[in-house]
This record gives sequence, structure tokens and C-alpha cells, in this order.
Amino acid sequence: MTDRTETLPERVGPYRVLQLLGQGGMGAVYEAEETGPVRRRLAVKVVRPGSSSRGIVARFEAERQALALMNHPGIAKVFAAGTTDDGAPYFSMELVRGLPITDYCDTHRLAIAERLRLFINVCRAVQHAHQKGVVHRDLKPSNILVVEQDGAPQVKIIDFGVAKAVGQQLTEDALVTMTGTAVGTAAYMSPEQADVGSVDIDTRADIYSLGVMLYELLVGELPIDPTVSGVHAFLAALASRDSHVQTPSARLSRRQDTGTATVTYARRTDHKRLWRQLHGDLDWIVMKAMQPERMLRYESAASLAEDLLRHLANQPVSARPPSTRDRFDKFVRRHRMGVVAVAAVMAAIVLGAVVATIGFVRATRAERLAAQEAEAARKVTNFMIDLFRSTGPENVRNDTMTAGEIMRRGAARVNTQLASEPIQQARLLVALGQAHQQLGLFAEAAPLFDSAVRIRERQLGPDAPEVAEALKGLGDAVRMKGDLPLADSAYSRALRIRAASFGTESIEYASSLAALATLRWSQGKFPKAESLYRAILPLDQRLRPETDPLYAKNIRNLATVLFSQGRYGEADSLYKRALAMQERTLGSDHYEYASTLNNLGGNALMAGHFEEALRYFDEARPVLERTLDPLHQSAIGLVNNRGEALWKLKRYREAEPLLREALAKKEKKLGPDHVRTSSTLNALAGLLRDEGRYREAEALYKRALQIREKAAPQDVPETLRDYAELLRRAGRSAEAAQVEARVAAIKAAR
Repeated sequence: MTDRTETLPERVGPYRVLQLLGQGGMGAVYEAEETGPVRRRLAVKVVRPGSSSRGIVARFEAERQALALMNHPGIAKVFAAGTTDDGAPYFSMELVRGLPITDYCDTHRLAIAERLRLFINVCRAVQHAHQKGVVHRDLKPSNILVVEQDGAPQVKIIDFGVAKAVGQQLTEDALVTMTGTAVGTAAYMSPEQADVGSVDIDTRADIYSLGVMLYELLVGELPIDPTVSGVHAFLAALASRDSHVQTPSARLSRRQDTGTATVTYARRTDHKRLWRQLHGDLDWIVMKAMQPERMLRYESAASLAEDLLRHLANQPVSARPPSTRDRFDKFVRRHRMGVVAVAAVMAAIVLGAVVATIGFVRATRAERLAAQEAEAARKVTNFMIDLFRSTGPENVRNDTMTAGEIMRRGAARVNTQLASEPIQQARLLVALGQAHQQLGLFAEAAPLFDSAVRIRERQLGPDAPEVAEALKGLGDAVRMKGDLPLADSAYSRALRIRAASFGTESIEYASSLAALATLRWSQGKFPKAESLYRAILPLDQRLRPETDPLYAKNIRNLATVLFSQGRYGEADSLYKRALAMQERTLGSDHYEYASTLNNLGGNALMAGHFEEALRYFDEARPVLERTLDPLHQSAIGLVNNRGEALWKLKRYREAEPLLREALAKKEKKLGPDHVRTSSTLNALAGLLRDEGRYREAEALYKRALQIREKAAPQDVPETLRDYAELLRRAGRSAEAAQVEARVAAIKAAR
């Protein structure tokens, strides 16, 4: 046996050896430095003296050739190969200073979804190797390292020392498993590798190993620990396909020891929630990857990755037998916001009808009217039930109809099916308008509210409280579209009606006052918005329970007004107060909670705390991605904010695609000339300016300026200051001075 304290060689080929990184059965790995014109640290792997048997050298040569075939960011790069003075082969490769994937995930407390996304990258790297005709045959956490590159985790697969050529010969003596020897690591080995009589090993051996690692990433344990029964007994059972593995969720249920707390802590969850995450899709996916019979496993690493992506997107997975219930459950999870909105529509309609019916019944002379109201309520309820029945998963090919499409279909049908019941028709129009707004479909919501206003004016009179309800909805929709004058008119009229109908100490009045405060913020009238919100919060404290989500939302909105005035410390305190309230009342997986996290990140960003901002954005991202449509304003805003944080951290390559994605989505959702579009134009221009791409940046600054001069004059100085900075960097000082003079004139006028 070789002494592990042996003296280090001074050199290996052209490399100066710095330290020993590790030793194994086939060689030693050193950290070394190139001594040529290009100096860099790298890893050099060389067969240990005294271990140059034909089999060892053949496998070592195979690793060198296998790595040379690879060109993937998830696989450690090979730089050069050669032999030492005494004839031992070596190769130099990328020096990977990372943690094994299991250690990395636990150390960074990655949640299940984050672990799956990282593991998907492993699958993609393995797929690349398979496409090059190479099976790794020893995939395990210590051979899959995770490093931080520009602040993001990057997997690196190392050690192809026992790789097998598939369909091509890597070396003359490549990879014939010696009789009576199983190649690989027992705990992660496939049954066919454990069968020493088998020479037919293909890519599905790696799929099995991936399944074992996925199991370990999910529950913190191996499916079967070889040390319990002994390695030889374990391999014999594995080779005979006689090993019995519990599903991940069953293994978690069995564990009730203190180790469970460690597992759940490392996954940022609790036992009950973790079990729910594992039970179902992930059980099926893991067990399919670990099928003892390889023809029942995933056919490729890409197929495994695709199923994990489908699981993350709440789409049916191939590993799980389809069922109507499963398809419907996934439909609901994919479109949670829409389904909640539709459910709220139905609940509001039915509750309103019931309350109205009770009131009529109690009126001794209104039995006939009560019957009419009940019949109208029945028609509305039947309308909603029929709408769901005709658009349910079982009636929609490929399960592709979104909640937004359901709402659009309902809006198209309401005018015909309830034309004879105008009061109920208006009630349904308002409810559908609110549902459209929750989905971010503001352009579609506005005409629904407008129709409801006109119907109620005709049926109930211009000053009826029901008219104010529709006016407030109309104001919300057109404000989000960017039509601030029309929103001002609608809000102001609704406020007057509600003050007269309910008084100034009422929930209805407070709601309209909050809408007007939000409008003043949108108009850039920050002191006025602050004054209104400071009048609203005492009303909320008197009239609303702390569990009312609108109470926390108004606190958050006041924080946003303070943020807009550059009062970041005050804003941070209020954002955190709102966040704590939302966590108690809504939970940390609710989109409103995640939206407040996004606001906290934006506040930290503007305060110059860029790393802190990115942490908030990354915490909010999985919730918003799961609960909102990708074109929802909050979802787009998060993409934009993450891009800005990465830009400020000078991680330009990561930031630019995000800002361009946000710009494209805003242009599609809001239009190319919307004020919100201009904010992304301004940020993207700043990134390009900082990269020295002045011509591209100047065009974007001019476009942002054109939009802001028309729609958001309060934001014009920001763009002018940034543009002036570009001009100075480009050596155009005279032009920069002219722009700065314009900024000074605007400031003086204000």
C-alpha cells in the first residue's frame, strides 16, 4: 500500500505541483500551476507510482479520452495530456473548488424546488456525456461538485475514470470490467453494474445513479445504506434485483428521530410540508429512475430532467399514471390565482344572492321579489357551473386552457345569457372584472366594469352605492393601463358616492380613499399620497381586523410612497411590518407575501444593498413563479428587479437577459410606450452604458426619455442624469453639460 504522506513530486510534465488534492485507487490528483506564458491554477491527475497495472492504466487513459470529448459547462474541462518522465500518464484539467452537491444543498439550505433546479443541470450535463457516447458509471455526490460562479451555483461533474465507451473505442484496452469486480461505488451503483457477469452496461446505468442521488437530495438518506448489511451482501441483493426500496415520502414518514429536524431545516420547511412535497410526483419520478429493470427506467437523462421540469410547472409527469383527479389538481395549482379568482366570483355571487334573499323574505310584502331574486341567483350559479364544466380539464384538449381564457369565455357569454336579468348581469360583470384584474388582465377588465357602471346607473340611479363599486373597479383597471385622468374621474366620483352613502367612518369610504392614494402615487404626487395613507391607516385600525389582508396591503403601500421619496429606512420598517402580518394571515407561500418580499428587495436595491436585494428577490421568485401568470405585473417586475440587482453587482452577463426579458414582456403586456416600460428601458440602457456599449445605450435612453416626457414627467430627471453620465464617459462633455443644465432647470422649476 502506498504511504499517503509520500513526498510530492516537484513537477508533472510542464506543471509545478503545489499540493496534493486527493488520492484514489487509480491515481493522485494535485493542484498545480502552469509555468509557461499562460499562468493558471489547475488540477493534474497522474497514476500513482507502483499502480501502473494494465487495467489501471487502461481506465486512466479512458478518462483522459472521455474528458477530451466533452464541451459542457457542467463537466470539468480537460486541458492537456501527456506522460511523466517515468512513463506514467497524466492529464491536466479544470481546478474545481466546490462542494459535493448534497453538502452544497444542505449548507445553503436549498428548498426542494431549488434542489430540483440544480439537479436538472446535472441531468443536462450527463445527457451531454451520453450524447458523446460516454457512460460515467460512478456518478455520486463527491463526483458532482457545485461551485459559485458570479454568485450562482454551477455543477461540475468530475472523475470519468470508470467511464465506458458506448459505440466507439476510447483506447485499445478501454474499460473491460475485470472478472469478479464491480466498477463504481456500491451505494450509487445500478443492478447491472453490481452483476459482475454483465458486460452490457449502457447509459441507463447512470440514470439509476441519478435516481439514488435525487433520493438523497430529497430525504437526506440513501435509499439503502450498503454498510448496514455489508457491501458484499448489498451488491448481491442489488444484482439479483431483490432490493426493496421505500418511496421518499414513505422513508420520511418512517423517520421520527432528531435527524428529521435536521433534514427539514436544511430544506427550509417542516416535516408535514416536506412529506406533501415528496408524496406524489417526486415519489414516482425517483422510483422510475431507480427501477431495477433498466428498460423501465427513464430512457435518458434528458427525459428525467423533463419530468422534473413538468413537476415544477405543475404539469402531468410521465412517471405517474394519469388520472382525472391528478390532471384537475395540477390545473388548479398551475392557475391558482385564476381559480381563486373564479371561486371568489362564485362565492361573492352566491353569498350576495343568499343575503339578498334573506332580506326579501324578512320583508312581509316581498315574498314574490324574494322568489325572483332566488331565481336570478340560481341562473348566475348555473352560469358559473356551466362555464367550469365546458372548460374543465376533461373537456379541453391537452389541458392547455388557462384561467384567463376561462374568464374571457365567461365575459363573452354573460351579455347573452343574463340579458334579461340586468341587475344580476351587472353583478356578474363586476365579479368577472375583479377576476380579470387578479390575473393582470387590466385591458380586458376595464370594459366589463364600464358596462356594469352603465347598467347600474340605468337600473339603480347615478348615486347608488352599487355604481360606486363598479366605478372603483373601473378606476383600478384604467390606472393599471396607464390612463390616469380617467382613473382620477372614476375614483373621485366613487369616493363622493360612498361618503354620502356610508359616511367617512366606513370600510367602503376607506377603500375608495386608498384607491385615490394609490393614484396620487402613480401621478408622482408623493406628499399627497403619503397624507392620504396616513389618514387611511387609523381607519383601518378602527374598522378592520389585523387579519384583513387589505390592512397589511395599505401599510405596504405607505412604505412604497416613502420609498419613492428616498426614505428607505422608514420604508424598510413598514415593509417588514406588512410582511410579518402577511406571514401570519396569508402564509409564506402566498403571492402577496412574495410581492412584499419583492418590494423589500427593491428598497434594498435603491439603498445600495445589492446582495441583500438579490436575496429578497430570490426568496420571492419561486412563489411568484408558482402562483402568477408569467405576464402578471408582479411576475414581470420581479424579473426586472433581479436584472437590476445583478447589473448593480456588475454581473452583466446574467443581468442583460433578465432585463431584455422584462422589456419584451412589458411591451407585450402594456405596450411599447407605457411608463412602466420606460423604467426597464432606463435600466437596460444603464447596463449597456456600464459595459461601454454607448451607441446601444443612447438609443434606449432617448426612447425612455420620450415616454417619460409624455407619461411620467417626474421621472424625466432620472433619465436625463443617466444620459448625461453616458455622454461624459463617451467624451461628449459639451453635450453632457447641456443635459445637466436641463436637469437643473427642471429642479428649479419644481
